[in-house]
Amino acid sequence: MTEDMIEDIEVESTIPRALVILAEGAEEAEAVIVVDILRRGGIDVVFAGLNGDGPVLCSRKMKLVPDVALSAVTGHFQAIVLPGGAEGARRLASSEAVGERLRHAVTDGLVVGALCAAPLALQAHHVFAGKSMTCHPSVASRIAMYGNLVQKPVVEDGHLVTSQGLGTAILFGLTLVRRIMGDVRAADVERGLTLPR
Repeated sequence: MTEDMIEDIEVESTIPRALVILAEGAEEAEAVIVVDILRRGGIDVVFAGLNGDGPVLCSRKMKLVPDVALSAVTGHFQAIVLPGGAEGARRLASSEAVGERLRHAVTDGLVVGALCAAPLALQAHHVFAGKSMTCHPSVASRIAMYGNLVQKPVVEDGHLVTSQGLGTAILFGLTLVRRIMGDVRAADVERGLTLPR
């Protein structure tokens, strides 16, 4: 192996990584927007299927194909992200594999992002209790009994980042890029999105 090849491997290993978990019934637009924004930010996103690496039927009947099965995911991550969607959130909440990942994320101090109804998974797996968080209005009463519900598009509390839904997904993604890659990179990504002012 040449010195150049060794340097390439070392550079690749330092690229921040984010794990985005896709469950059946997820809100497909949220999942795609978040993965898109993170990848624009230079983050190596592993798009993992909760139940395998085959096509996942999402809430609006679109099928998304994950990169890999969650059970096959290895390595270190800087962030774990849970897209929303009512059925997707229910499946994330009932998965012990997701619970294990979330508990390790808390222990290791990783950024954890949960969008729309996905904060229900935080409640189900007993992580971030009492933290400030937001969610989709349809699950707000349940989240209010678990955390400090804040009615904002994106809420940050320590390592936790939550957001309300599809309409806030871009801002959510940009917030994650800022947390992982810094203000300059997030601003660069935002400029390229031509968001309305």
